[in-house]
Amino acid sequence: MLLVVAIMGIISGGILSQMNGAQQRGYSEQVKLDNFQEARDFVDQFFRDINQIAYPNSRLVDTASVSWSPALTTQTTYTWASPNLFDNRLAIGFVKIEANSVQFEGDMIGNGVVQSVIYKINGSGSCTLCLQRSEVDKVSADPLLGQATNWGTEVNDVITNPIFSYFKADGTAVPNSSLPLDISTSAGAQILASIKTIKINLTIRNNSVIDPKTSQPIETNLQGEVSINNCSMATTGKPESCQ
Repeated sequence: MLLVVAIMGIISGGILSQMNGAQQRGYSEQVKLDNFQEARDFVDQFFRDINQIAYPNSRLVDTASVSWSPALTTQTTYTWASPNLFDNRLAIGFVKIEANSVQFEGDMIGNGVVQSVIYKINGSGSCTLCLQRSEVDKVSADPLLGQATNWGTEVNDVITNPIFSYFKADGTAVPNSSLPLDISTSAGAQILASIKTIKINLTIRNNSVIDPKTSQPIETNLQGEVSINNCSMATTGKPESCQ
């Protein structure tokens, strides 16, 4: 009887061990799936936004012969850019690009209202590993310095650096060493008006969950690429300036 009990104990221990391992693997796979879904939803939102970037703008509408009411807001701060850059009814396109941040304008909702949008790591200043999104209606002011922020949707535990990579219309990459770039300089505006493609790379590491196979924290990776379809108001004479 003692021998039988001992054998049954060994068998039961093995079964319980296997069940525990299966539960751990199942939990880790569920965490991976949840992280992947979170990242995919965020990237899908990013792609939808990029498809609306720089619409509408002064290259696509008549700003000369049509009477606007109220009159278009004009600017002389950035002499290399469109004079209508500050008007809240027109979208410049890219405003600023960084390795882990991108700011742009466009009609994101499709209701004729231009929004200022920012994707940024730790945009709110309270989550160092969060990729966050801000969207506010544009006001008639400097696209770079005069717009408010409203941080919302986020992806947690992002460890990728860089997240964003930028490519010009001729296929050449914008070097990370040259970033950040924005509309405050003519050289920066020229590059912004040359960007045709953005690649996004998200790696999420959940340090609170260990993969039983690797004994390492759970990691999930998602990559994507999207092209720019609309014109830029940042400058003239560049591929995406439509002139």
